[in-house]
Amino acid sequence: MSENKITLAHGSGGQLTHELIKHLFVRYFANPHLSRLTDAAVLSLPDLRVAMTTDSYVIRPLFFPGGNIGKLAVCGTVNDLAVMGAKPLYLTCGLIIEEQFDYETLEQIVASMAHTARDAGVKIVTGDTKVIERGNGDGLFINTAGIGVCEYQFPPAIEIGDKIVINGTLGDHEIAVLSARQNLGFDFEVASDCAPLADLIVHVLKAHSSVKFMRDPTRGGLAMVLNEIVEEQPFGIALDETEIPLKDAVRGICAVLGFDPLYLANEGKVVMVVNADDAPRLVDTMRAHPLGRDSRIIGEIVDAPQGMVYLRTTIGGKRIVDMPVGTQLPRIC
Repeated sequence: MSENKITLAHGSGGQLTHELIKHLFVRYFANPHLSRLTDAAVLSLPDLRVAMTTDSYVIRPLFFPGGNIGKLAVCGTVNDLAVMGAKPLYLTCGLIIEEQFDYETLEQIVASMAHTARDAGVKIVTGDTKVIERGNGDGLFINTAGIGVCEYQFPPAIEIGDKIVINGTLGDHEIAVLSARQNLGFDFEVASDCAPLADLIVHVLKAHSSVKFMRDPTRGGLAMVLNEIVEEQPFGIALDETEIPLKDAVRGICAVLGFDPLYLANEGKVVMVVNADDAPRLVDTMRAHPLGRDSRIIGEIVDAPQGMVYLRTTIGGKRIVDMPVGTQLPRIC
C-alpha cells in the first residue's frame, strides 16, 4: 500500500484488491461464508440453499457501446449469483446521485435496469436513494445486492486433466469503455459484452453435471480468475494462446496500446472448469445458446507448476500469467 494509502489499483480486481480483501475485510469480518471469497455467499437455510451477493458500480462514462451503468448493475449482480449455480430471483437497487444530475438521463438508466431485470428473470424489490452535493460525486453510483436459490451442486474437487472453457471473446467490455472514455478515433467500434448469463448457465447445467467451477472474469480478467483457482493448490493451469477467442478489433487495439487481453474486464463471460470427457459436448451445448456461440476449450488443469498459470504461446514458448497487480484502466464497472 503506497504510504499506507488506498490507491486506484486497490479497486482494480488484481493482486492489491485480493490483498486488501484478505488482510483487512476477511480479517475483521471473518466467517465461513465470507472466507471462501466466492462471487456470492451460499447460505444453508432449513429447507434450501440460497446465494447472496452485492456489488457497487462506479463506471465512467455512464453510457458506453453496448450498455450503461444501469444495465451493468443488473447484469453484474445476476452473473455473480448464476456462477454459483444459483437461480437469481431478487435484487436491491441503491443509488447515490449527485445534485443537478439530469432527470431524463436518470430515467433512461432506470428504464435500462428494468428492461435488463425482465430479461434476466429477476425482480428489483427494494432500494434506496441518496443525493449528495454537486462536486462530491461523479454523477451517479449504483449498488445492487442479489439473492438466488441454489439449484446446482458442484461435483467434487478439480482434477488434473479437467478443461477450462469460456463462452466467447475476451476483453470486449474494457475496450468498449476505453473507447467511449478516450475517443480513440478508430474506424471501428467494439461493443461491451454486458449481458445477464443466468439463462446460458441454466441451459448448460440442465444438460451437464460435469461443471466443477464457474466464475465471471470481470475486473482483472481471465488472468485473475485462473490465478484464484490455482492459488495454494497442488495443480496449475495451462492456457493455449491459439484457442483464446478475441475479436479482431480488440486484438488490434491491444497491440496498439500495449494491453494484454488476458487481463481485460468482461461483463458477459463465464469461465468453467469441466471434466475432460464431457468438455467437447458441453462446448457444443453452449454454442447452441446466443451467448455461447464463440465458446471453446482454452486450457486445462496440469500437475505442474503448482499454483501457477502459464500460456502456451503461438510460437511454441511458454509465458507465466501472473495475478494482475495494478490496473490497465480504472472504473470499468
